[in-house]
Amino acid sequence: MTQTLVTDLVVTDAFLIKGMVEPKPKRLTNFLDECRSNFVSVRDATLVDLVNRNTIKTPRVLVNLDRIVLAHEFIDASSDVTQRTLAQNRELVAIRAFHVGPVSFEVSGQVRPGSYESSDLNSKRFFVLEQPKIRGIEIQDEDDELSVLDHLDYLIVAKHRLSYIYDFNE
Repeated sequence: MTQTLVTDLVVTDAFLIKGMVEPKPKRLTNFLDECRSNFVSVRDATLVDLVNRNTIKTPRVLVNLDRIVLAHEFIDASSDVTQRTLAQNRELVAIRAFHVGPVSFEVSGQVRPGSYESSDLNSKRFFVLEQPKIRGIEIQDEDDELSVLDHLDYLIVAKHRLSYIYDFNE
């Protein structure tokens, strides 16, 4: 069995998708914000149905950018000097955000104040949620593919896919 390199994770209404977003000349957050095409290409993709847990493996899948709810790039942020420096000098606030769709779920964590607002020019269409907790996507012990959602240090969240946000610091 051939091992494939997984560098990125994308969650849509229906699927968790793991693989490599290509071409990605920069960090995934920036790539998604600046993407001008309708579809994001994921190579060596594993798709897991969020409802029935069926798994599909394919050499390439195109994901409509407007269907992406959450994303994550598997990088070693601890060795990123720029990220560590930025993290030391910023204020974060607690939020809970809800996505309502075929599979409804909640994400909670810490964000820059107002980063979820459409007027926030720094994060554009997506914002970063740190220390995320996800509720509503059922993960059982045998769900090896979905269990990755329990161990992420941050998530990239699509503003336009959220239905409600509770900001606990407003």
